Amino acid sequence: MEILVVEDEAGIADFLDRGLHAEGYGVRVAGDGEEGARLALDPEVDLVVLDRMLPGVDGLEVLARVRVARPLLPVIMLTARGEIADRVEGLDGGATDYVTKPFAFAELLARIRARLREGAASERLLEAAGIRLDLIGREARREGVATRLPEREADLLAYLMRNEGRVCTRAQLLSAVWGYEHDPGTNIVQVYVGYLRRKLVRPGSPAPIETLRSVGYRLRAPR
Repeated sequence: MEILVVEDEAGIADFLDRGLHAEGYGVRVAGDGEEGARLALDPEVDLVVLDRMLPGVDGLEVLARVRVARPLLPVIMLTARGEIADRVEGLDGGATDYVTKPFAFAELLARIRARLREGAASERLLEAAGIRLDLIGREARREGVATRLPEREADLLAYLMRNEGRVCTRAQLLSAVWGYEHDPGTNIVQVYVGYLRRKLVRPGSPAPIETLRSVGYRLRAPR
C-alpha cells in the first residue's frame, strides 16, 4: 500500500515517513500543495494524509482537485485547525477523515487502516462511459462482452475512466501510468490507446476513447 503525506513541516513529515515505513507502507512525501495534488493523481497512491495549511495551494484546494480526478481516494486531513467549523468545512469538502494536531500516531495509524479497508472495497470496480472495469481481475466489460487486460492497459483505462469527460494529456498519462516525470519522446501512449480501442470496440459501436489532436485523449460515451 502506498501512502502520500502532504505536509510542509519537515519534522512532522519525517516522523510520518519513518513511522509509516516501519509499519510496512510505501510512503511518498510532498512539501507543498501543488506537488501533493500532482502526486495524488498517481493510481499507485492508495491514501493521502493531507495538511490543511500549506504554502501556495492550501489543503482544501488540493482536496478539491483530488476529488475531481479520484473521487474514491481516501484522504485524511491532518491539521492544527480543530474547531467544529473547520472540521465541517474539511469533511464537506470531501475529506474521508479529519485528525487534529497534536495527534497520537497509533490513532492515526488505526484510522489509516480503517480507511484503506473501506477504500479497497469501493475501488474494486469502476464504471464510466458504458464500461465496467474490475481493478482486481483487470477485466473490462462493455455491452455484455468481457475482456481481460494486461496490467498497463488496465491502468491506462482506469485513469481514463476516473477522468471521464475530461481531456487527459499525453504527459499526464505518461506520468500516471508509466511513471515518466518528463516526456521521453515515445509513442507508447498512442500504441496502448490503440490496444484498448481494438479490445473495446463492438459491432456498430466504436470504443469510447476520443483523440484530440495535439492535445490528448478523452473517454466519453458514444452519442
